[in-house]
Amino acid sequence: MTSKTDFTPQGDAAGRPRAPLPAAPVSPSASASVTAETQGEAPAVTVADALALPELRAGEPELVAGETGLQRPIRWAHVVAGAGSIALLEGGELVLSTGAGWPTDPDSLAQLAEQAARAEPAAVILELGTHLDAAPSELRDVCEQHGIPLIVLHREVRFVQITQRVHQRVLAAQTEALAARAEVHTMLTELGLNRSPVDYVVERLAEVLDAAVVLEDSAGRVVAWAGGELPLESALAPWAAPSVNPELPEGSETVAVEAQGRRWGRISALPGPPHAAGRRTVLELGALALALGRLADPEGEQWVQLSSKRLFDALLSGRYRSDLELATQLAAAGLPIEGRIVLGATLHGTDDFGGHASLERAVLETALRRAAAPEGRVILVPDPDDGPSGRTSLLALLSFPADDARVAPENEAAPPLAARLARELDMLIPTPTPRAWRAHLGLGAAGRGLRSLITSLERVRAAGTLRPAASVGRVTVQQAERQALAYLVRGLSAAPEVQEFARDALGPLIAHDAAGGAGHSGDLLQVLRAYLAHPTNRSLAAQRARLSRSVFYQRLALIEELLAVDLAEGTTIATLSVALLALA
Repeated sequence: MTSKTDFTPQGDAAGRPRAPLPAAPVSPSASASVTAETQGEAPAVTVADALALPELRAGEPELVAGETGLQRPIRWAHVVAGAGSIALLEGGELVLSTGAGWPTDPDSLAQLAEQAARAEPAAVILELGTHLDAAPSELRDVCEQHGIPLIVLHREVRFVQITQRVHQRVLAAQTEALAARAEVHTMLTELGLNRSPVDYVVERLAEVLDAAVVLEDSAGRVVAWAGGELPLESALAPWAAPSVNPELPEGSETVAVEAQGRRWGRISALPGPPHAAGRRTVLELGALALALGRLADPEGEQWVQLSSKRLFDALLSGRYRSDLELATQLAAAGLPIEGRIVLGATLHGTDDFGGHASLERAVLETALRRAAAPEGRVILVPDPDDGPSGRTSLLALLSFPADDARVAPENEAAPPLAARLARELDMLIPTPTPRAWRAHLGLGAAGRGLRSLITSLERVRAAGTLRPAASVGRVTVQQAERQALAYLVRGLSAAPEVQEFARDALGPLIAHDAAGGAGHSGDLLQVLRAYLAHPTNRSLAAQRARLSRSVFYQRLALIEELLAVDLAEGTTIATLSVALLALA
């Protein structure tokens, strides 16, 4: 069998050497990738594929012009007889002709060549012999100029065999594309009927295309991503850059996710291998499935929470390969790290909101986003370790410009961010909200870089709810800078040694509060907390404990008796303060 790279004769009948044709492609699918795939169509039969057919090789083909167009796709094969048939071409045909009926004067040949080029055929094949001894120079020049392959055959062949074989290949490619489209359509339909989550749909698309697939919302923030051999920091780099329209690598495809006149975002596939159904077609079917899912979720809850949850899971569990990878994910999701002040925070309501928990959460989320806008960026997610009370506690990652003072601690007043939050809450909370309801904002230490952000979030989360360091309007604030001991102890409280220390120091009070009967009021720990908050002002401590001074003093005396300590000693105050923080 003759090799594909050696199917051109080395000389003509007179012994003159001929220019060898470029090597045929390894496979039809690979040859189509440059043309049809970049246009989003199914892999097609190309001119190079046609040249590899035995029926054409039997004619001793020689490429005389348009070598750059060998990857042009063939839509159909058409035999042209006479100059008038050129007008019947619709584009993309493999044109076969003997030159019969063609004009012989140069001007008419030039007009014919221009007319043929305007029809944009895939290639032109001329059989030399009866009507033509060589390809007309006018046609050669035009084909070279437009990148249209011009091939001459030095032996007589049967055009009907060539057209038949080309048509078989074209129809086979179209049938393969239709079957592949049907398979993808069935798969995505099943995902829709199963109400599969957004990230799973994106994962399946990435598997089908064997490439990285990224879903972004209308603001350009990444919602979900999957697949690809590129490192994650490289795949998401276009979205991490501060640009409204990310510049994707050449060969990428992007399709809008929209329905009923509404656009919710875009889905993009980074460069990858060809697909029988066409990469763009697969992406369009995926966008349709996502749009239908978005219609079934009018509030967009799944889109809003998906990327945030993945990021918090990665951050808190350490499931990322490098700091650069996680920083890129955060930036792509709308939280830039580089050159910014970053911190972690918690936010939850206290007392009864007077409405459904979902309304309380929506109010808190919206108020914090508005308080950080426009320069600040926020990513929010419900704390997965919420208690059994059912009250929603939010975890937040915050990023501000380097010169932003909204999170800077001040001497006595609440930070400016808390004041902004209080103003936003006043405009958002419903009128019937009880007066006792407050939003409790926990602010971790502000810093720079990913490590500072992780530490800030971990410590503010471990600290739980502490006594407010400041308040403004309906917002109470706890700050790491002002409550360093509390943050330190809470961060270590999970250690068995710290828990044992707390139980040893406070065991008699815990047992006394748990017991019933006369003389057991059950409030000794509460009294001790009030006292330790104001050890130099027992009257104020009694007021905070909501007890009369005489009763408060009796409780303090009982505490001293049970613990065998002097509450006026500094060491005792420090020991019991640490034990209470570890116990909470």
